[in-house]
Amino acid sequence: MKKSYLYTGGGDSGMTSLVGGARVSKTHPRIEAYGTLDELNSFVGWLAAETDDADTLEILQGIQHRLFRIGAYLATDTDKAESGITKEDIGHLEETIDRIDSLLPRMKGFILPGGCASAALAHVCRTVCRRAERLIYKLSEDATVDMPVLVYINRLSDLLFAVARNECRLKNKEEIIWKNTGL
Repeated sequence: MKKSYLYTGGGDSGMTSLVGGARVSKTHPRIEAYGTLDELNSFVGWLAAETDDADTLEILQGIQHRLFRIGAYLATDTDKAESGITKEDIGHLEETIDRIDSLLPRMKGFILPGGCASAALAHVCRTVCRRAERLIYKLSEDATVDMPVLVYINRLSDLLFAVARNECRLKNKEEIIWKNTGL
């Protein structure tokens, strides 16, 4: 019988291979970091499938390609790899945040996740992005991580917040403003 390419059995003992062949525990900080980026990429893909806006779709698909690049970088011994994330990538995120923000009403308070399904999903993306950022910073305590990766992920969560707000605007839905009223 032909061997499947979907499974090898090599991870059955709790170890996995990095790009280049080094074996590490599946709980290694590097695995946690790039695994969370993979989770984020999946949620961004879901958000891309839910948006009705062609501009937002293009933005999200570009982000997915960069997240995959960062994941591949983190899956490699970063002392021997380059992330490929540039100041231009970060500048593009900042310009996109500013462009989207210019379309939005002034914030009236803290915004709760929700308003419409795609906005809620963008907030899920934002919170997973923040978790990925924490895990990448944790990895950077023991391994070299390119600073542009850390900055890119930080800006990305801001962009996802702007996308969430914009999804409410595009769908003519009200954002949910937090009220400190208790139950």
